[in-house]
Amino acid sequence: MSGAKVGFAAIVIAYPLIVFFGLEYFDAQLVAAVLIGLALLRLIVVRNVPGVSSSMPQTRLVVIASLVFGLLTFVSNIPSLLQYYPVAINVLMFALFFGSLLHPPSIVERIARITTPDLPEYAIGYTRKVTMVWCGFFVLNGSMALYTTLNTSLGFWAVYNSLISYSLIGALLGGEHIVRRVVKRRISAQASADGSQ
Repeated sequence: MSGAKVGFAAIVIAYPLIVFFGLEYFDAQLVAAVLIGLALLRLIVVRNVPGVSSSMPQTRLVVIASLVFGLLTFVSNIPSLLQYYPVAINVLMFALFFGSLLHPPSIVERIARITTPDLPEYAIGYTRKVTMVWCGFFVLNGSMALYTTLNTSLGFWAVYNSLISYSLIGALLGGEHIVRRVVKRRISAQASADGSQ
């Protein structure tokens, strides 16, 4: 993974903290201008640096959402608009993942085929189920992001939408990795048993 890619991933994860500390010390329009600048820089890098291509649609959604909320805040000078960014990301990601269930292949299947182009039949069904799980996660996480925006302090909003939210994503990814290995072992054991009969 390139340095630019890591850097922009860090900015996306740190967005709530950037907003929190930015609004503590600076005007909302200045914070919005910084976020707009970072989003535009991301677009430039994505287009011009090999290995940081925006082949997956969710990458574009993150940049577009950042630009939209940055511009809305810059024009209106309403700081709270910046807090709706995590909500929008969850809504957009849900729409993307759910849409892929209606129009296969699913997002998780597309990601899996990057490393394993010839997915076995059982894996296609499995990736579809994992996509459903992510849809549920985006609904719950998006609901919590909205709750923290409307009903909690800016500090708690920042903690949930950075530390807690991404910890939950990490836990879900880790849990899915364990389940996937168990499923693979079970399928291999079944295939061996069938072959020995």
